[in-house]
Amino acid sequence: MLFTKMHGISNDYVYVNGFKESVANPSDVAVKVSDRHTGIGSDGLVLILPSDSCDFRMRMFNSDGSEAEMCGNASRCVGKYVYDNGLTHKTCVSLETKAGVKVLNLHLGPDGKVNTVTVDMGEPVLTPRLVPVVSNLPQVVGLPIRVLGTDYRFTAVSMGNPHAVVFLDESVENFPLEKVGPSFENHELFPHRTNTEFVNVIDRQTLRMRVWERGAGETMACGTGACATAVAAILNGLSERKVTVRLNGGDLLIEWDEVSNHVFMTGGATTVFSGSIDV
Repeated sequence: MLFTKMHGISNDYVYVNGFKESVANPSDVAVKVSDRHTGIGSDGLVLILPSDSCDFRMRMFNSDGSEAEMCGNASRCVGKYVYDNGLTHKTCVSLETKAGVKVLNLHLGPDGKVNTVTVDMGEPVLTPRLVPVVSNLPQVVGLPIRVLGTDYRFTAVSMGNPHAVVFLDESVENFPLEKVGPSFENHELFPHRTNTEFVNVIDRQTLRMRVWERGAGETMACGTGACATAVAAILNGLSERKVTVRLNGGDLLIEWDEVSNHVFMTGGATTVFSGSIDV
């Protein structure tokens, strides 16, 4: 199988050109290629495929083999891949995902290749049953939750996949994410499990976030998580509508537009290397 490894602010995936390659068992392949000791090493597998309704279609699989609805960092890398490899000459590309259609605006660098990408992530979903999260409230904003004997408050947002955003008083740098993250992910309030963002508010334009991703554990970055974090900060009155979210792998610029109600994410996309692997 021919592949290209790419990352969006260190959220790395193995990308496969589905116009040329056929992957019969992508869940199993995702587990194999993601292994950082015996495989390529990644947070998962992304297939770039033809679409009947859009320019391209994306399927993405976590490192545990589960298929996810959407990945913001991966969508930016798909935009870079299709342009840099000549699959399109358009700098505005529509992408079909399991979370709906996303529009990618590609920004070229001086070398004529894609440097950064702005993704129209659409409207955030706040209705609990659609996130999904178990609640009778119209929105879940600052709801108490008890995890491993400690009380937290979380805000539930879907950006195509479920997120629970937790604002911390203590420093997120020393927070025991590897211990607390799995218990949030599998908490009974989240019927489809959840991604969880643990956040410090630096100021009204800057948020610091670490993420425990459903099916992947802690990753260096999460694009949908950064979007959910910005939305949650605004709902809780903690930030302006345009913020920089600082993740382990780098920064993302997130804007929740008041007129369209859409969330826009801008960040980098990087090609690491290409090769082939026996799957």
